[in-house]
Amino acid sequence: MALVVFYEKPGCRNNTRQKALLRAARHTVDSRDLLGTAWTAETLRPFFGGRPISEWFNPAAPRIKSGEVNPTAATEAEALALMLTDPLLIRRPLMEAHGEKRCGFDAATVDAWIGLSESGQLVGDVETCPRRHEETPCRAP
Repeated sequence: MALVVFYEKPGCRNNTRQKALLRAARHTVDSRDLLGTAWTAETLRPFFGGRPISEWFNPAAPRIKSGEVNPTAATEAEALALMLTDPLLIRRPLMEAHGEKRCGFDAATVDAWIGLSESGQLVGDVETCPRRHEETPCRAP
């Protein structure tokens, strides 16, 4: 079992479900406030690894949904600068375990990384925000 440092947006329903899955798989979860963390480009960048820049962004973020921010047009430096000024743009959760850092919560990927299910039965989508189509999206607390 792993100690998972789990950066979340407090109150996010999906982050709550994701932490429950980790705990059910007997991992220890150290929850931290993603929005309140004093990120720098150097501390944030490793969580994205080799993922395309557009996948670093939270597609449910208000500034992305409104079209103000276009994740496919951002350079690495621009993406990091945007996220440092508006952490809601960061794809959640950010996780660290076994010396590796990751962003997002694709259940199959997390299972292959640290294990989620001893039975092999994984749940459906626990990453996509269930409120993504609502007029009033999630905001910072």
